[in-house]
Formats: sequence, structure tokens, C-alpha cells
Amino acid sequence: MTVASVYPLYLAKVERKGHTQAELDTVILWLTGFTDSELRRELDAKTTFEEFFAKAQLNPKASAITGVICGIRVENIEDPLVQRIRYLDKLVDEVAHGKSMEKILRA
Repeated sequence: MTVASVYPLYLAKVERKGHTQAELDTVILWLTGFTDSELRRELDAKTTFEEFFAKAQLNPKASAITGVICGIRVENIEDPLVQRIRYLDKLVDEVAHGKSMEKILRA
């Protein structure tokens, strides 16, 4: 599955709740360490999640992301790729639910 195929779904989710693409991009960039231009390049290249996270420099504070996604606690997921994808899902949920950016970015 490509990041580009899921990105519009993430965007629709946050916009439906009154939030912006800038907020979505902020959390993606925070998690992955990508710049905005690098993110756009990965989306344009239709990079798979596996390739995307292989290139990413995961934020050291990512391990502070906790909670439940699809009935599973993200901090207990053993597969590193699945955990990273679920970290991203959790951040998108937090944006959509209006959590403050300071808390989302674990400041």
C-alpha cells in the first residue's frame, strides 16, 4: 500500500473535523523527519509505507505515542513497520480530535 493512496484519506479525516492540511503535514514531518519537499516527493513517487518508513528518521519522541488504534495499543505492537504506521494513524486521529499541537508533538 502506498502512502499516497492513504494520504487523501488522512486529509479528508482532518478536514472533516475542521483541521487543515498544514496540521496533517506538521505531524507527518514531525514523526518522519522529512522536509515538506521530501514528503511531496515520496507522495509523488507513490512510495510504499515500508519504503517510506525505511527512509524516515523516526522522531525520538515517537515512543511516547500511546493509545488504542483499531482495538490495539500502539505501544504494544511488536512489528516495527506496523507500529510506525499506527503511530501515524494515532497522530492523525489526535489532529482530527482537536488535541493541541503541543501535546500531539509530545513537547
